[in-house]
Amino acid sequence: MKSVYFDNASTSWPKAPGVTDAMTDFMENIGCNTGRGTYRRAFSVSRTVYDAREKLCRLFGGEKNSNVVFTANVTESLNMVLKGLLKPGDHVVATSLCHNAVARPLTSLAAQGVTHSFAHCHQDGHLDLGSLEAAITPQTVAVVLTHGCNVSGSILPLKWVGDICKRHSIFYIVDAAQTAGLIPINVADAHVDALCFTGHKGLGGPQGIGGFLVSDSLASRMTPLLDGGTGSFSDSLSMPEILPDRFEAGTLNLPGIYGLNKALDYLETVGIPKIEKMERLLTSSFLMGLLTIPGLNIIGSLRTENHGPVVSVSCPDRDLSEIATALDRKYGIMTRVGLHCAPLSHQTLGSYPTGSLRFSFNHHNTLEEVAYTLDALKTLLKD
Repeated sequence: MKSVYFDNASTSWPKAPGVTDAMTDFMENIGCNTGRGTYRRAFSVSRTVYDAREKLCRLFGGEKNSNVVFTANVTESLNMVLKGLLKPGDHVVATSLCHNAVARPLTSLAAQGVTHSFAHCHQDGHLDLGSLEAAITPQTVAVVLTHGCNVSGSILPLKWVGDICKRHSIFYIVDAAQTAGLIPINVADAHVDALCFTGHKGLGGPQGIGGFLVSDSLASRMTPLLDGGTGSFSDSLSMPEILPDRFEAGTLNLPGIYGLNKALDYLETVGIPKIEKMERLLTSSFLMGLLTIPGLNIIGSLRTENHGPVVSVSCPDRDLSEIATALDRKYGIMTRVGLHCAPLSHQTLGSYPTGSLRFSFNHHNTLEEVAYTLDALKTLLKD
C-alpha cells in the first residue's frame, strides 16, 4: 500500500534534510546549556542559537536578531504577545477566520475586561477590509490577523491590513502558523509589530519550537508572561529589560533550536519561491480534480491566487470521518477531519458544525500522489 501524507497543515512531514541529525548530534555530543557557562562548548551552543535568530530575522525581514524570541510554538507566542500587551479597557480586532490560538486567548482576556471584535470574512474565505477598519475604535490597541486560514487555505492581505494599522497607529500582530516558510513575509514592509510563528509546519523543523519577531515599540509595552532565570542580569530579581532575555525565562528547547536551525539552512538553499510554486501546482491540480467528483463541496475559493496549500471539502451525503478512515486504511492516505481547532472559520465558511475533510500539501508531495488521492475519492464515493 502507498503512504501519502496530506496533513501538513497540522505538522509538516518529512522534515527538512539534516534536522534529525542536528538534534541527535546536540543530544549525544553537545548537551550543555546556553548563557549558563563560560566554557567553549557552551559558547558554541550560544553561537548556534544566535545563528538561528539571525536566519529567522533575515527570513522575515526583521531589523535586529535580538528581537527574535523563542517559544514552544505559535500558540505560546500568541499568548505571550496578547496577554503581555492587553490590559482591562483595551480593545482588539481579530477576524472571523482566526484559529483557536487567537480566539481562546481573547476569550480568556475578555474575563479580565479586554474586549474584542471579529472583522467579517466572506464565505469564499476573503477578508472584508471595510469591516476590519470599521471595527477599530478609540480603545483599539491592536489588530490580530491569522495570515493563512487552516480550513480554506485563504491567504489574507498582510500588507493591506498593516497599512490600516499604521494609519490608525495601532499594533499589528500576525499569526503566521500556516504561512511562515511557505510564502514571502516581510515585517517591515507590512508594518508588522509581532510575527508569531511555529517551527514544525512550513519552516520544516521539529515540534516544540516556535517564536515571535517583535518590534521595539511593542516589546516595550509588553509584560513578560513568565519570570525566571535567563543567565543574564542574575543580580536582579526582576526580568531583564533587554531582548530577547525579557521574554525567555528558563532553559530554551535547544534540541529544537538545533533542528530548526538546520531546517532554515535548507529553506535558504531551496528558496521560498520554488516551494511556493510547487505547492501552488499541487493545490491547483487537486482543486481541478475535485470538480470532477460528484458529491463533494469545496470549502472556500477555487482560485489558487491568495490560496495556500490547504483544501477542505464537505460531503453532505456521507460521513466525513468514514471517508477519512477509508482513505487511510484502504489507500494509505493521511488527512485530517473535523473542526481543525477553528470553529469560527467553519461558521464563516458555512461548514459548521460538521467540519471538513482537509488535505494539506507540501513541496515534498507529488502530482502522482494528488492523482492517486483523487482516484481514491472517486472510488470511495461510488461505493
